[in-house]
Amino acid sequence: MTATGQTTPAGCPYIRASRGSLLGAPFPTPAVKSARPTGRDIAVVIAFSNVGHPLDNRLLASLPRDHFDRLLPHLATVHLQQGTVLTEAGDEVDQIYFPHHGMLSLLSVLRDGKAIETATVGCEGVVGAMAGLGLYKSLVRVVVQMPMACSRIAAPHFRSAAAASDSIRNLCIRYNEVLLSQARVTAACNALHSIEARFCRWLLQSADRAASDTVPLTQEFLAEMLGVRRTSVTEVASKVQASGAITYSRGVIKILDRPALLRTSCECYETLVDQSAVLA
Repeated sequence: MTATGQTTPAGCPYIRASRGSLLGAPFPTPAVKSARPTGRDIAVVIAFSNVGHPLDNRLLASLPRDHFDRLLPHLATVHLQQGTVLTEAGDEVDQIYFPHHGMLSLLSVLRDGKAIETATVGCEGVVGAMAGLGLYKSLVRVVVQMPMACSRIAAPHFRSAAAASDSIRNLCIRYNEVLLSQARVTAACNALHSIEARFCRWLLQSADRAASDTVPLTQEFLAEMLGVRRTSVTEVASKVQASGAITYSRGVIKILDRPALLRTSCECYETLVDQSAVLA
């Protein structure tokens, strides 16, 4: 059970983020360099570099500098644990998240509590941006799929900046279209393609977001993301591992042969990559 009483997959509990609370410790902003750097100055810079900078998010980096500067004073860099629920379907969006690395999953939740992933967001995107255009309720559950650092801004500050910036308003609209496109492709993929093809597509997407061939994913998470039983994930993972494309042990998947994974994946992986590039 989560703090909200929601049942979660065995061995993979969700962590419900407190509304308005800090999710993980904030990372310090690099101090202004003194004439003679101290050991503390160096430690602060190293700690900050390990989690990234707001400009590691591609959407923030795409903004004209003066428009980005409207957001900068209100951005906090936070670390988010795997399994943290940032938003439930029906919640008012009060925080906007710009990932530096890692991945967020957007899940459509049915009345019986079952859920399936409709889109993923990494350093190329943002979650909650439509709150920049007015009060906005989430239509999906947002879960931290892989441990991550991101820049977070309160919705009122983001709305104020968007009201004064065409670039920020356009960012909200443009990325919302990216998410809608992902949802359409994912819906077709879930309906028409085999579990094995979808599994490989999802691993490729996750590796892209992790910027690594090693991805920390449990069977419980994979089962929910793909909308299948855990036993189905076990069977598919074993088959793909037997082909030599991956190794899978204790919740960690390592891609050994990416071309082989691409061949087994459905066309939807490349479709998602191409559509994101066009809409970005």
